[in-house]
Amino acid sequence: MDTRILAHRGASAYAPENTIPAFEMAFEYGADGIELDVHLSKDGEVVIIHDERLDRTTNAHGFVRDFTLEELRGFDACNGMEGFGGVTIPTLRELYEFIKDTDKTVNVEIKTDIIDYPGIGKKLFELEDEYNMKGRVLYSSFNHYTLFDLLAQRPDTPIGFLYICAMLKPWTYARSMGAKALHPHYITISKTPNMVAECNLMEIATNVWTVDDSAWMERLSGLGVTGIITNKPDLASTVLSRR
Repeated sequence: MDTRILAHRGASAYAPENTIPAFEMAFEYGADGIELDVHLSKDGEVVIIHDERLDRTTNAHGFVRDFTLEELRGFDACNGMEGFGGVTIPTLRELYEFIKDTDKTVNVEIKTDIIDYPGIGKKLFELEDEYNMKGRVLYSSFNHYTLFDLLAQRPDTPIGFLYICAMLKPWTYARSMGAKALHPHYITISKTPNMVAECNLMEIATNVWTVDDSAWMERLSGLGVTGIITNKPDLASTVLSRR
């Protein structure tokens, strides 16, 4: 099975992360899918942004949850990148509208690590249903309780556990919890003996983050990882095409 390319917050090495221009560029550069992050606005809209706060990537300050969608729309999300002034924080609805007629997939990372967003799972499922995205969305999070809650609502939901430590037998943990995927930091792969082989035996996907080095891309694809999450989908496309 070929290793897939998932653009980390879009082609975020070249365009403002988690914005429509970054997503458009990712597909131009050969990505098979998009990895993105979601929060809820004050009025309950699913918005695409990485941090809990607006300070790093926009010209505003404060928590995402404290602003309505209309207010969030008024902020500049160019993250200081030249040529992208005025780009806005998108909604998950916009992203689905953009890709609904393609074969592209989406890895939705639910950012409940610090802030709890009651009802976010229900909203995610509603959008998935509305845009007929079943089978094309994988949900991930560092908060494994959030993912387990998704399974409680829909037992067949594809989920992927994000983690950074060198866990003992993570494939056993994934299988016991009903996860379809593991999302370790790429260095963790080298510290977990036989991980990819064990996961492949159990039909558990391995999507590693965040890989921007060509040598590591080569090594990881050689191991047989399912997906490489990268800020540079163009580089990954070049490296993987040589294999």
